[in-house]
Amino acid sequence: MRVGIILACSDCKQRNYNATRDKKKQTEKLEVKKYCKFCNTHTVHKEIK
Repeated sequence: MRVGIILACSDCKQRNYNATRDKKKQTEKLEVKKYCKFCNTHTVHKEIK
């Protein structure tokens, strides 16, 4: 069962990306290093509720 999630920048807290993940296979929250257009750098983006 795949669910839609929103990724937010850990520095500026802006919600930048939408993604999906499998709830059964990946139980912890997703953390990905992506580009933030507000910070103009690559930062860690975390899954929010």
